[in-house]
Amino acid sequence: MSPRAFSTLGCPGADLDEVVRLARAGPCTGVELRCAEGQLVHPELDPAAADRLAEALCRAGLAVPVLASYVQVAADEPDVVDRLARHIALAARLGAGQVRVFGGGAERAAGRRERAVRHLAEATPIAEAAGVGIALETHDVFLTGAEVAGILEAVGSPAVGAVWDAVNPWRAGEAPERTAELLGPWLRHVQLKDVASPTDLRPVVPGRGVLPLGGVLAQLSRLGYAGWISLEWERAWYPEAAPLAEALPAFHRVLDAA
Repeated sequence: MSPRAFSTLGCPGADLDEVVRLARAGPCTGVELRCAEGQLVHPELDPAAADRLAEALCRAGLAVPVLASYVQVAADEPDVVDRLARHIALAARLGAGQVRVFGGGAERAAGRRERAVRHLAEATPIAEAAGVGIALETHDVFLTGAEVAGILEAVGSPAVGAVWDAVNPWRAGEAPERTAELLGPWLRHVQLKDVASPTDLRPVVPGRGVLPLGGVLAQLSRLGYAGWISLEWERAWYPEAAPLAEALPAFHRVLDAA
């Protein structure tokens, strides 16, 4: 059975006690930490504070499967690899297994695939030395498993893998069977959520929307995937959504029924 986590995207501004309380209310043994200003972790967090947070999470019995960065590897900027390196160092201090990255680069479409490959390849030795993976999410300019897998194949390093955000390939027209086939060799982390329709991305309690969550979970089972499955409840972007404490029980019911 895959271990379960939730993203702190669902509890913006929560302190450590609240995060631990949410985890203990259900069988979550991990927390996907959103790395942004105003959160438990942010890009400028000093090493001593990171060490204290890592120790507190360890005492609470919580792992950090992913540090969810906002680094855009396809961006046409000179400091992409430097920013990624700083996130890798922070992830290592926190004991996080992966640093999540996005594609980005929408402002200059030409060459964005090549930029993503180049930046990831340059960061690979840094990740390998730190013992932290880099995981490219199916998101923004690289929505599908096909797009992400093509980049990962070009990089060709076991230090670089994929985050399967279950909504995005599906809303782009890629069936879960196809996404699983493409991402299987690279899959490092899975984010589940549910929505009302492919064009209405407001959070819906898992199991009450239209995303074929059962199909996604069946494909993970077929792959023999035993990695983390995380609820990404996007309350930071949709403050009118129900509290994370109401979404988590539904998330567990969906997984228990699979």
